[in-house]
Amino acid sequence: MSYRGRFAPSPTGSLHVGSLVAALGSWLCARRAGGEWLLRMEDIDPPREVPGAAEDILAALPAFGLTAAAPPLWQSQRIPAYEAAFAQLQQANLVFPCWCSRTQLAVDGGMHRDGRCVARPDPAREPAWRLRTPDITITFDDALQGPQRQALREQAGDFIVRRAEGFYAYQLACVVDDAFQGISDVVRGSDLLDSTPRQICLQRLLGLPTPRYLHLPLALDAQGRKLSKSEGACPVDPAQPLPALQRALRFLGLPALSGATPQALLAAAADIFRPHDLPQCSGLIF
Repeated sequence: MSYRGRFAPSPTGSLHVGSLVAALGSWLCARRAGGEWLLRMEDIDPPREVPGAAEDILAALPAFGLTAAAPPLWQSQRIPAYEAAFAQLQQANLVFPCWCSRTQLAVDGGMHRDGRCVARPDPAREPAWRLRTPDITITFDDALQGPQRQALREQAGDFIVRRAEGFYAYQLACVVDDAFQGISDVVRGSDLLDSTPRQICLQRLLGLPTPRYLHLPLALDAQGRKLSKSEGACPVDPAQPLPALQRALRFLGLPALSGATPQALLAAAADIFRPHDLPQCSGLIF
């Protein structure tokens, strides 16, 4: 399989340092492999989206020298594909409606297992739909974090693939679009490491290919908290890209580099970047 990577942000705010690290890591891996780097805007959660954030992110990336090989894929335009995948799971009796609330599930440790609901069907409201998670152990080798193992029933349980509001869940949309875009290698933050077994399970059930995975260390603040839009991380400044870009490169284990433009700086970084030299840990202070 030829190398094809991607960066897939959610438009819940402007590009921040944590997102820049993920974008830069995935871009460098694709460049090192002589492959393509694609963009996908994961805009299928309207209640969490910030107006104009998607456009801000897409405008900021080229300012940091990060340009994609094709126009971005918008998940909001991919609903029929998710409906088809969901129908495939329904026809195979692999999903079931669920009215259970988090409060109700908290009594049993917050986990839903074996298709057994604690809430009765409620005709007055729409249900969520969960995958009837098989009692299997998913294993895979992460290119940076090493061998991974998850007992799916015990550690993930019956997870949601379509929410009660009618929105398709991240896990389902992600695997459908990775296959559609021909993604061979997923490079992203280690906060999504736990999601990978669920995605591999869905790939198998839907007959989709499984990419290779590499999970980067998370950028943390001085208190050890993830630098994210939900935690109020400051956005990067596209008008002055070099300081943030240099800092992100050092975070990824590269030595101090110089360049008059982001493109020159990235070219210097690509010449010496080796994926196995990335810091092998789940999180680092940025």
